[in-house]
Amino acid sequence: MTAPEHGVAPLPSSAPRNTEGVGPFDPLDVTWTPVSPRLARARLTSVGIVVIVALVVTVAPAVLSGVAWVWAFPAVVVVCGVWAGLVIPRQVRALSYAERADDLLIRRGIMVRSLVVVPYGRMQYVDVTAGPLARRFRIASVQLHTASPGTNATIDGLPPEEAARLRDRLASRGEARLAGL
Repeated sequence: MTAPEHGVAPLPSSAPRNTEGVGPFDPLDVTWTPVSPRLARARLTSVGIVVIVALVVTVAPAVLSGVAWVWAFPAVVVVCGVWAGLVIPRQVRALSYAERADDLLIRRGIMVRSLVVVPYGRMQYVDVTAGPLARRFRIASVQLHTASPGTNATIDGLPPEEAARLRDRLASRGEARLAGL
């Protein structure tokens, strides 16, 4: 062992070192499953459509008015579109879930991180949904409904086969836990 720095003794060499960054959002012994990267493409497509419509709506008055400050509106639209283009892929990479023996964990967020823990025994039913854009990108969402109306237990961006598998697995685990009450 080396001399302590700043009054803190070093860990003995046999102490476990977690390089993953243990904290409230990184529980030990959890294998996280990321969502499909197609979710980022679907969200970027949605934002792209909104940006194009907003540009048409803001550029037309800027061209017709001839007033220079009116061009600030299209500039804001472009800046927001670029910002969304940078943030959305990171948000999707931060979205993952993990199945444990007694509960399901859902982790999301970059700046404001959240970890939702849903015990299987609290699940009432599980929905799988896919709108037209999601079907185009071959993704679906799984939403868990619990006794608490404030629970945001939704996993977006799953391949349809994985969403169906997860729905069936969660439903059966939920029924097993409820039967044991």
